[in-house]
Amino acid sequence: MKGKDFLSITDLEPDEVALMVQRARHIKETETPRPLEGKVLALIFEKPSLRTRVSFEVGIRQMGGECIYLSNADIGLGTREPEIDVARVLDRLVDGIVARVFSHRSLEILAENTTIPVINALSDLAHPCQALGDLLTINESKGNLEGLNVTYVGDGNNIASSLALACSSVGANFTISAPGDYHVPSIAWDEARRRAAQKESLLDWVEKPQDAVKSADVVYTDVWISMGDEAEADERRRVFAEYQVNTELMGLAKSDAVFMHDMPAHRGEEVSDEMFDHPKSVVFHQAENRLHAQKAVMAELFSR
Repeated sequence: MKGKDFLSITDLEPDEVALMVQRARHIKETETPRPLEGKVLALIFEKPSLRTRVSFEVGIRQMGGECIYLSNADIGLGTREPEIDVARVLDRLVDGIVARVFSHRSLEILAENTTIPVINALSDLAHPCQALGDLLTINESKGNLEGLNVTYVGDGNNIASSLALACSSVGANFTISAPGDYHVPSIAWDEARRRAAQKESLLDWVEKPQDAVKSADVVYTDVWISMGDEAEADERRRVFAEYQVNTELMGLAKSDAVFMHDMPAHRGEEVSDEMFDHPKSVVFHQAENRLHAQKAVMAELFSR
């Protein structure tokens, strides 16, 4: 890892991404290391969460540490108190920060003004811990990563950005199917292209989901309306109406393809209700694997 923090998949060199997935699988299958003995981490959550909060709290405790949960009401990051002041105070009181924030810039300010590790638990631009857990799930389901075809159907949001970077780092082919105005931001897409070229994998955008899922080993989707997009809800539902992942669309993928969703889901919108209990669904394995991926990240940052 390039520095003391994990804010994006780009904090890992391409080869390090695969190594992190291997580390997560080793932790899951063997024994959890305990580099957090005697350490306390602050969990700053501007946004509510089920999987992220529980997986981090459980992981920290399993690794020997303690944590303090700080909601938006507790801190008011950037409103009640500037991020730089929060950073400098916590730097003197805790041993690490896990932050789930609205703005990626808030993470950067926390990282720039602390000497302790800062971990991105979600921002508007990236969700790197989710992407590592996704790769672990794909690796377990398919037996490998290199050469697989991963197709993401839906909004080119933070999940799509991190997944594109993660897949291109390990030699998996990544296709996004989205309307033209909802593509992955260029800053993430351009870096994913660079990594794909290095790994000799493919990166593509296909507008029609029926064409995009052909030959897919993995079909992945996420909500059309993320937190913060509520004002655009009606327009997004209209634009994405043809992008629902359902049994019909899944039937166009490879016969042994798996279905993934990072959750929470808006059932009946981006995904039909029956897909969660479909034989090809691995969404609950995916939810569990956040725990193991995040423990791998913490083991890396706190074992130095």
